[in-house]
Amino acid sequence: MGVHTAISIEEYLHTSYDGTDREFRDGEVVERSMPDYPHGKCQARLVAFFLARPETLKLYPCSETRMRLTDKRVLIPDVAVFHGSEPENLPDTPPLIAIEVLSPDDRPREVELKLREYRAWGVPHVWLVDPRSRRLYACEDNLTEVATLPLPEFEIEVTPADIFG
Repeated sequence: MGVHTAISIEEYLHTSYDGTDREFRDGEVVERSMPDYPHGKCQARLVAFFLARPETLKLYPCSETRMRLTDKRVLIPDVAVFHGSEPENLPDTPPLIAIEVLSPDDRPREVELKLREYRAWGVPHVWLVDPRSRRLYACEDNLTEVATLPLPEFEIEVTPADIFG
């Protein structure tokens, strides 16, 4: 294991990183998994799905955007969808949806803990997409495999065909 050096959130927020952006957890900069093509394709299709919804729904998707959960925690969901109005440059209020797309080197337990953090922060819809198995999961009390990812308040349902083609 390498040596870890604590930094301030201000220093983290003013730092750019080579490769994928890093998350910030309790003073420590944490690397994220490197995405591959199936990951990127699913991520792009999810953003496109929400961009294609009518403007009257006021849904604002984004990918790999830093979200400030607390003064000690900044996470980066693969896809987030805000509702009502576009968020600030560094969102500090929960989005409507937070989506993680599995990468080959993701550790299942760490991904599940991250999904639970989104729920605890107040994200109403927390989803997990596995591009290799083509499976979808919703995180409520537990992580549950689902056939589709519904947004009943908008009468929208994201299907495997929408994500995997």
